[in-house]
Amino acid sequence: MKRYLVAGAVALMAAAPVFAQDSYKIGNIAAMSGPLKGPGEPATVAIDLAVREINAAGGINGKPIELIRFDTGSDPKQASVAMRRMALDDKVIAVLGPFSSGESNVALNDAERLKVLTIPTSASAPGLTDGKKYGWRLSEDEVKQFGRLLTTLKANNIKLDYVDIIYVSDETISNTAGTKVYPALLDRAGVKYGDPIPVQYKSFDMSAQVAQILKNNPDAVAVAATPDSASKIVKELRRQGYAGRVIGSQIFADPNIVELFGAAGEGTFVVAGFWKGNNAQAEKFNEDYIALAKERGMHRLGAHHSDAQAYDTVYLVKQLIEKTKVTGDPAKLEEEREALVKAMQGLRFTGVLGKDICWSGNDAELPGQVIEIKGGKWTRFSETPADPC
Repeated sequence: MKRYLVAGAVALMAAAPVFAQDSYKIGNIAAMSGPLKGPGEPATVAIDLAVREINAAGGINGKPIELIRFDTGSDPKQASVAMRRMALDDKVIAVLGPFSSGESNVALNDAERLKVLTIPTSASAPGLTDGKKYGWRLSEDEVKQFGRLLTTLKANNIKLDYVDIIYVSDETISNTAGTKVYPALLDRAGVKYGDPIPVQYKSFDMSAQVAQILKNNPDAVAVAATPDSASKIVKELRRQGYAGRVIGSQIFADPNIVELFGAAGEGTFVVAGFWKGNNAQAEKFNEDYIALAKERGMHRLGAHHSDAQAYDTVYLVKQLIEKTKVTGDPAKLEEEREALVKAMQGLRFTGVLGKDICWSGNDAELPGQVIEIKGGKWTRFSETPADPC
């Protein structure tokens, strides 16, 4: 797996060499290849954008961010390797990532042992940070967000008498959502549903599973899959004549599904933690993110909530460094890592995700943005405010 210094993300500064004590070394455990490359690689664009902005404005306390990135290839075992290398060899002051719940579930255990603040950029599996001191999230878990979606749909008289569930069995958060989160929340909402139907990430032919769904004629199909897999499922549903709703949580809540799904996506409902119209900062981030992604050969219609979370996480660490006045001095590494973790207690943060964000336990409280694909566009249907801390 690849481990490297992000050349374009280091300080925009004079030609003098940058030594460890002259910068803040921050790690980024990313998924830039493997099954999670689709949603994982764009998140690195958001991180690099934030680092570029901060360094161009003079860095943090006059020092640049030196970003050290490790590509896990979407492999949880490699996320563990990355955590150990960054903490022990690179001596980073904090870690952004890993990307997914599966990777984070492993790496956060290493973070506890190595005592380094670690903030996953997309992981949304319920309970991931329970009992952790060093693992924190600037993301909302699937239980809360999918529950908000169901409440919103029922409040707007969208028929949900019976729902079928289809999920990707070999991807951690999709499996968790499809087998645990969706059934529990449908039960709570009083919605009948059938046995969850599994497909595999590399499945090419999903016709048998979809034919099974059509026999049930559900009012909606709850899909638990990343965007590429969700696209295959939705297109097969429409090909076989399914005319009901498609619903989902944050897993495939990506603006690019408007193109991925095509006409098959019309009327799809998802929920996410980011909306580009939140504020002027969010709008600028969305525009700059699309532009930088294009420079790197990525076609993006807008920022995924994972991208927004990744971007804000950089600014969160900046705020922590400024608050604690840590120096980045390798000789003070242990005490400065502890200072950052301690500063998370009672912290309030404002960014592109929202204003005055707070944490309940180690998880941020974020709003729920219910999104509908309507008229071939990514539109906001409603917003649920963040829960109080």
